Amino acid sequence: MVSAIVLAGGSGSRMNSSTAKQYIELCGMPVVAHALKAFQQSEVVDEIVLVTRLQDVEYAKKELVQRFGLTKVETIVVGGKERFDSVWQGILAAGAECRDVVPSDLDGSEDGATQDIIMIHDGARPLVTPEMIRASVEAAQVHGACTVAVPVKDTIKVVKDGFGIDTPDRSGMYQVQTPQTFKRDVIMSAHQAFRKDPRPGITDDTMLVEEYLKKQVYIVPGAYSNLKITTPEDLVIAEALLSKKGVPEGK
Repeated sequence: MVSAIVLAGGSGSRMNSSTAKQYIELCGMPVVAHALKAFQQSEVVDEIVLVTRLQDVEYAKKELVQRFGLTKVETIVVGGKERFDSVWQGILAAGAECRDVVPSDLDGSEDGATQDIIMIHDGARPLVTPEMIRASVEAAQVHGACTVAVPVKDTIKVVKDGFGIDTPDRSGMYQVQTPQTFKRDVIMSAHQAFRKDPRPGITDDTMLVEEYLKKQVYIVPGAYSNLKITTPEDLVIAEALLSKKGVPEGK
């Protein structure tokens, strides 16, 4: 089973809007609806778990699942205080086999093609493509852990006290996106270890796998268009990209 966990619990404080960024209208649809439809239409995804805030559950049922016919949304769960808490709730809700599992294959080498796959995606990334989804699932089946990413285009500076103190070589640097995709036992093991021994400075699920399991994460080619809606300028860019693709207005 392939389960896609879509995170829609943010508040979007940098959007200067009273509406959470994932629910702002984009080409006639809430931002998160674009992401949900991509997983709904994917032939490799079996179910979708939507993680949202408690106050948004009824909205999600009526204005997302029912309005757009998202039949793969099997469960809507309430997220936690932090991102990792929300992901954990999504993992627990993803498929009956995902609950109370004792991990056994941490290196992802055994029964690779038969293990359940967990995809984790930011609901504020509306331009995820079928190609990214399929490639991520295929890579996770082989490698156990992967993420969509794109090469860094700009020169990067390490800054301290307002001054640039180093310029790393950007040739091997990538900008990480989502979906981030894992064999079920790999991501469960990483989260269980984190919950027992939380460490600072970890920002996403690939870092959990690297830090706690000492496992390398495979890079799946992403796209610069797979942007995360964070500021009002991002909405303008996303609308232009969707219009160029000829995406029909939401109903």
